[in-house]
Amino acid sequence: MADSSSIDYSSIPLIALNFSLRKELGLHLNPRNTVAADWATLAEMMGFSYIEIKNYEKYDNPTAKILEDWQSRCPKATVGKLVSMLEEAERKDILTELASLIEKDCIAYLKRKEESPVQVPEVDSWTPDKNGITTKDDPMGNMPEMFDAFICYCQSDIEFVHEMIRQLEQTVYRLKLCVFDRDVLPGTCVWTVTSELIEMRCKRMVAVISDEYLDSEACDFQTKFALSLCPGAQKKRLIPVLYKPMKKPFPSILRFLTVCDYTRPCTQSWFWGRLARALSLP
Repeated sequence: MADSSSIDYSSIPLIALNFSLRKELGLHLNPRNTVAADWATLAEMMGFSYIEIKNYEKYDNPTAKILEDWQSRCPKATVGKLVSMLEEAERKDILTELASLIEKDCIAYLKRKEESPVQVPEVDSWTPDKNGITTKDDPMGNMPEMFDAFICYCQSDIEFVHEMIRQLEQTVYRLKLCVFDRDVLPGTCVWTVTSELIEMRCKRMVAVISDEYLDSEACDFQTKFALSLCPGAQKKRLIPVLYKPMKKPFPSILRFLTVCDYTRPCTQSWFWGRLARALSLP
């Protein structure tokens, strides 16, 4: 097992840094500061454009968001690179205060790698953390692609999903959606991959509700799995979207959730902004 003196931070992907550490970084970098470097300075060093940085201002925790996006788009996003950036930005105060947490997360990451079972070539034991499952994954599994939301839909509703992509990804919201037919590599186990994406890769799930949705086994599995991850919907993990009138009864397991309703003409003008805000929450 690695100890602090032997850690090569430049070889450890940013994904090794856990939620608690990212939260601590946010406490230091989120407040806009005219004296010390803040999250915007870090984002510029990571290569984000002026427009992208302005868009990040709408997030409650922009530091966490830029770290997430940086690790998704940059193969060289490592703990060592982040440490170098903070040093270059003259934020050694952060490194001093969080050194033990950084070390702890990196040691835990290395320990998990050491404990990973050795695969025998003759045995087919595919695991999503070892092989890429989305189009932008690192094939070695070191840089998993992350998303703001997994979109649960049936094929008959694909046109509305395309509109969702246009409204949420290609506008000022700049959200990142996981659309199975577009983002998942072929040849993988549907149920295993879906579970991995919903639980580990996506902050939330949007369920596109329709009469056809009710007849879909895949949608039924995805919805029940997402609900099981957050009993009582305390963290707004699942967001139902109704985009056209239904002939069948609305699914009973979703009746306790607030629905984002596109069928009402009087509320369509703020539909996308409301949905984007819900998906942008930490």
